[in-house]
Amino acid sequence: METKKIILFLLVLIAIFAFVFIIRTITYRFGNTANDSSDKEAVNTQPSEKAIHRFAGGIRIPTISNESYNQTNFKPFDEFKEYLAQAYPEVYRVMETDSINTYGLVFHWKGKDSSLKPILFLSHYDVVPVIGYDPATMDTSDTVFQINDKPIPPIQSISDKWDYPPFSGAVANGRIYGRGTLDMKVMLFSLMEGADNLIAEGFQPERDIWFAFGHDEEVSGYQGALKIADYFKQKGLRFDAVYDEGGIIASPGSAMEMIQKPMALVGIGEKGFLTLQLTVKGIGGHSSMPPAKSSLIYAAEIIEKLNENQFPARIISPIASFFDNIGNEMNFFARMAIANQWILKPLLLKTMEKTPASNALVRTTTAVTMAKGSDAPNVLSSESVVTVNFRILPGDSVADVMEHVKKICEGYDVNIEVISQREPSGISPIDVRGFEVIKEKITQIYPEAIVTSYITIGGTDAYKYQIVSDHIYRLLPLELNEYEQRTIHNENEYISLENFGKVQWYFKEIMRTY
Repeated sequence: METKKIILFLLVLIAIFAFVFIIRTITYRFGNTANDSSDKEAVNTQPSEKAIHRFAGGIRIPTISNESYNQTNFKPFDEFKEYLAQAYPEVYRVMETDSINTYGLVFHWKGKDSSLKPILFLSHYDVVPVIGYDPATMDTSDTVFQINDKPIPPIQSISDKWDYPPFSGAVANGRIYGRGTLDMKVMLFSLMEGADNLIAEGFQPERDIWFAFGHDEEVSGYQGALKIADYFKQKGLRFDAVYDEGGIIASPGSAMEMIQKPMALVGIGEKGFLTLQLTVKGIGGHSSMPPAKSSLIYAAEIIEKLNENQFPARIISPIASFFDNIGNEMNFFARMAIANQWILKPLLLKTMEKTPASNALVRTTTAVTMAKGSDAPNVLSSESVVTVNFRILPGDSVADVMEHVKKICEGYDVNIEVISQREPSGISPIDVRGFEVIKEKITQIYPEAIVTSYITIGGTDAYKYQIVSDHIYRLLPLELNEYEQRTIHNENEYISLENFGKVQWYFKEIMRTY
């Protein structure tokens, strides 16, 4: 009898929990993904032939940044500065210009009302190198322009991994090819085109508009963005909003398989980083008489402990908003987990941990990137070196990571050296004009898109502008599929003419209507 009562009690308890789960799921206020413009056609954003040619011309200038700043070949950077002035004479006539540290470019467009806080648009014009390619050997005869005619077959390139040479600026098959088309000359040229078009219309902004173009973002931004931000601070400027790269329009299924709508991922914060070099000491000597454990074995044990002892997963505010925004597009069980995090949060986190991309959104990640023992096959090194890179989730800190590593290294003879570090950024609000205008414009060019806050996993120049604004938003409105996302910093980087037109329209309209 008692057993029956217990079973009955458990069944009633399960029924109550199920009822609560279902009611909470049904009544949970997920973001409305049915945008007001979802039943309308996207606006016409076709770029002009002139805009395409100007952009392609900028791609042909190989502004490659160098980890060793003093070894940078600055000749292309000088050429790029000259090219911009020649390509956009009206922008240079109307806007005040300045150079910070020679190559950092600043533009100031005065508005009608100086009492309004200005807005700032960022970009950078340096690019990463192309493996196996020397831009000095570039043949300008490789340049291809084809916009509306028959497709042009690929011309001779450095390898079968590039359809067209990486600094050719080839325009073919509805695309512009070359290093920097996605990262990140597209934003710079879209801003210049937008300003040029607005000036031609006789437009003057209500508030001041600033552009800041760095020249070393790919290698730290210390000589470009950092100095430009300090320049703004010294002028006493505070910006109502700052716009930079950091998020994209993820094609349906490319960010999360079950989400079959484009997702506009607006970075309202970004992760920090800490790179450490661990020098692990042990007994060296000849490999014919090995000790029980050499320095390399100790290093391997530390690597295993680093890998096993990951930082705990947690949901920070941008990701909580992300879940709320995408919930309506997920299956019932996923919505149930989001709506009932009071008890199902561990299940939700386990789901996020299953793929590297989503795992990176919910924890400080650990990546062992390099390891070295001796230089000979028959030598035991007395020291082995391990390099580990952490990407720090907002809420954690560099100090937290250092304490974590020291605890793991207890009992070993290890020297810990900091190679590079940066704290996570602050989190920008989403209930302000700076974010709302993004939603307004995105839904005009991507009527089906879900616009949502996000945490940017990689580093951007935007971080350095926290000293002049609390409202920083990272989005380059390019709709990219999985393959196109992989071309950034990789082979065969290109941008579709459709994407270029939409980016150009988007920034022009933000300048017009902010």
